[in-house]
Amino acid sequence: MTVSKQDDLKQATRNDPRVTRVGRILRKTSIDELPQVFNVIYGNMSLVGPRPLILSQNEENAKFIEGYENRHLVKPGITGLAQAKGYRGETELPNSVYFRYKLDMYYIKNWSVLFDLKLIWITAKTIFSGDENAY
Repeated sequence: MTVSKQDDLKQATRNDPRVTRVGRILRKTSIDELPQVFNVIYGNMSLVGPRPLILSQNEENAKFIEGYENRHLVKPGITGLAQAKGYRGETELPNSVYFRYKLDMYYIKNWSVLFDLKLIWITAKTIFSGDENAY
């Protein structure tokens, strides 16, 4: 099976036919993020930071957003300011990619331990209350 560049950029969407019932449960409860904890333990990721994207998405976004590569000045995180502000899941509009980028840069410039703790708290509340953007 050959995967085109366009397929490589395809994100999960609401009612995505590629997602199984089990997959929906995993996403809704964020259990699918559990393997990322190993990346944190190994030192490849942080609990909080800009969410990592696949390389082709990074390359595509960098074409349209000046300074986009600056997101990589810090380790990627399991959660971040953009996710805490509701920018989780599909990026339906080009400006949502830009808003995520702006929130990531705000996080990088204003990082503190208290800021991280606040974002972890917000993320936990979102997970336990059910996130409508998780699909």
